[in-house]
Amino acid sequence: MAGVAEHYRSHLAPVYAWMCGGFDAAIARGDSEIGTLLPDLSTGRHAVDLGSGFGMHSIPLARRGRSVLAVDSSNYLLEQLKAHAGSLPITAVEDDLLAFQRHLDRPADVVLCMGDTLTHLPDREAASQLFTLAAASLRPGGTFIATFRDYTQALVGHGRFIPVKSDDERILTCFLEYAAEHVDVHDLLHERNGDAWQLRVSTYRKLRLDPQWISASLRDQGFAVRIEPGLAGMVRVIAALKPSR
Repeated sequence: MAGVAEHYRSHLAPVYAWMCGGFDAAIARGDSEIGTLLPDLSTGRHAVDLGSGFGMHSIPLARRGRSVLAVDSSNYLLEQLKAHAGSLPITAVEDDLLAFQRHLDRPADVVLCMGDTLTHLPDREAASQLFTLAAASLRPGGTFIATFRDYTQALVGHGRFIPVKSDDERILTCFLEYAAEHVDVHDLLHERNGDAWQLRVSTYRKLRLDPQWISASLRDQGFAVRIEPGLAGMVRVIAALKPSR
């Protein structure tokens, strides 16, 4: 079984923008989400985007006048980000999510962990550590925002087969196998090669994180927490660091 970084390097990163409907469409969705979630984030403020990928949220933040530290384990996706960012104030760093503080030169006003990035962490202890690091990295009153998929209710039977994206050249399907604390995600990618189809399969592991556990863990770090529906069936967590911290 591949680790998360290897799974993206060898399997998902080259098709990730395609999975998201194309770069421009993904950036437009990210910009809309940023406008909804952070309408009052002033120009000149500093943001951290954990699991930034090709910049779905980093680029909209920078276009709105914020400096951004974008951290991802995929060099391929970060190169896409840099190619589209141009002179925008984005520092793109290839590193583990839990190492982001080494690249942070001042307190952040917002820390993002979007997509399904939280579930890529190896265990709950790592998720708790990320929440601790976020709290320590934010200014008082700063905001931590995460989205993730809730895998706590196991799908059964044919429901475990999920069509992700398809067109005339590619078909991506995933199959889920559940264990007590995690779910093994098997990504099946068919790609057309002339008149034939080639199948590539890669498997990696995601955490089954309970939204209420996440909420309680963030409250333990001094956050006021709100949970709401996010985009594409995800759960969104908005956590404001209490000024008295």
